[in-house]
Amino acid sequence: MLVRPFGSGPRYGRVCPCGSHISWVFSMLNVRPITPPPVAGDILPSMKKGYGFPVLMFALAAFVFVVPASGQFLTGSAHAIVLHAARLLDIESGRIVQPGEVLVQGERIVEAGSKVTHPTGADTIDLRDTTLMPGLIDAHVHLFLHPGAEDLQTVEESVPQRTILAVLAARDDLMAGFTAERDMGTEGAGSADTAVRDAIDHGLVPGPRLRISGNAVDVLGGHEDANHFNPAQHILSNATYANNAAELVSVVREQFKEGADFIKIYETGPDTVRDGRFSTVYQYTEAELAAAVQEAARTGKRVAVHATGEPGTLYAARAGVVSIDHANQLSDETMRLMREKQVFAVPTFTIFEYFAAHPSSPESGERDRQMLELHAPEFRRQLAAGVPMALGSDVGPFPHGTQAREFELMVKYGMTPLATLQADLLNGAKLLGWQEQIGALKPGYLADVIAVPGDPLQDISVLRKVSFVMKGGVVYRK
Repeated sequence: MLVRPFGSGPRYGRVCPCGSHISWVFSMLNVRPITPPPVAGDILPSMKKGYGFPVLMFALAAFVFVVPASGQFLTGSAHAIVLHAARLLDIESGRIVQPGEVLVQGERIVEAGSKVTHPTGADTIDLRDTTLMPGLIDAHVHLFLHPGAEDLQTVEESVPQRTILAVLAARDDLMAGFTAERDMGTEGAGSADTAVRDAIDHGLVPGPRLRISGNAVDVLGGHEDANHFNPAQHILSNATYANNAAELVSVVREQFKEGADFIKIYETGPDTVRDGRFSTVYQYTEAELAAAVQEAARTGKRVAVHATGEPGTLYAARAGVVSIDHANQLSDETMRLMREKQVFAVPTFTIFEYFAAHPSSPESGERDRQMLELHAPEFRRQLAAGVPMALGSDVGPFPHGTQAREFELMVKYGMTPLATLQADLLNGAKLLGWQEQIGALKPGYLADVIAVPGDPLQDISVLRKVSFVMKGGVVYRK
C-alpha cells in the first residue's frame, strides 16, 4: 500500500493549530471559500441534532464550502437551466440520443431528450462534444480512509482529523462525477459520518448524496478487530462489537439513534487462499443475522454485509440482507436466493487490484492477486445465474476520485458497458433507496447530471474524464 503520512503532500497540507488560522488552511489546501449552494431537496435526511457536529466544528470552520482553486466552481440558480451537448444517455432504453438536452428547474429535471423547451430567461450551458448522463453512484465507499496503513490511520489520527479528511474525500468523489454514495463504515470514527452527511445536505460542504452506516459491526476478534497489536495496549476495534443476537439488536438501535441510514455488518473474515482454493470464516449465524435484519426492518431500514464467501454469504442471503459486498465466492444456492430475493452483489474489483499492486508485504500482495484471479470466473458465474449487480469500488484505501476504474473492471470481467452502467445507475439507485429519484435523466428526477467525452457505451473509460458535474440543479464542476 502507498503510505503518505498525514501532513505531507499538496492535497492535505497541515492541520491548523487553531481556528484563527483559517486563511492559512485555505492557502495550504489550495482552495477558496465561496457562497454555499441552495439546500438539497426533500428526499434528503433531516439534520440530526446532537450527533457528530462537535466532531466537525473545526472542519466546518476551515472548510465552509470550498472547491479547488484550479477553475472548478459552483453556481446555483432558481430559474431554468438548459444543458446542451452532442449526446445524451437514455439509461433505461440503452440508447444514445443525439443531440442531448436537459431542462432543469430548481433541483429537478423538467424535460430531457434531443430537444427541450427553452424558457424565456433560461441559462443555457453548452457542453459541446460530450455525453450528458446521470450522476454516477458508488455503493461502497469509505470516506474516512485514505491510502496508507489502514490500521495505523485509525490509531494515529484523531476522529476530528479523520473527519476533515472525509470532507475532502467527499469533495473529490463529487468532482469525479459521483453524485450519490453509500458509506460502508467509518472504520473506528463512530457516527462522525452523520455530521458529514448532514453538512453536505445543508450545503455547508460539497459532496455526494450519502447513505451512511456509522461504525460497522463485528464480533470480538473479528475481521476489523485490532488483532495484530499488543493486547496489553487495548487498541480499539475499527468496528462496534456485537457477539450475539441480543447484542446485535442493541447495536442496531444505537446506530440508528446516532443517525445511520442502514447497518453494515462484517459477516466473513479473515480470507485465505491455499493451493488455489479460497476460504473464509463466518462471523454470525443465519439466526443472528436475521435478528439484525428484522430489527432494521422494524424501522424501515436495511442491512448490508461484507461477505466474501461461503457459508457466510449463504447465511446473509437467507437472512434477507440488501447487499452482499465483495461476493468473491457464492454457492449455487446462494446465487439462487440472491436472484429470487433481489439481493445485490457488489464486486469491488478495484480494491483487490489496488492492494495487489500496492501490497503491504509480498505475501499480502500475492494473496490479493490470487483473490482477484479467483473472483473473475466467479463473477461470470454470478452473471450467468442472474445475480443482480450494483457497482461499488471500496474507495478509501486507494485515492478518492479515482474509483471510475470499477466500471472498467466490471466490463473486463464479463459485463457489457451498458449492463455495467445500468447496474450502477438503476440498481444503485434501488440499493441506496432512491429509485425514481436518481439514476436516470427523467422529468421529476433530481438534477444529478454529468458530462463525459465520447460515448460511454463504446468506451467505458471515458467515465474517468468527467468534465461537468451538477447535483440537485447546482453546478459544481464545468
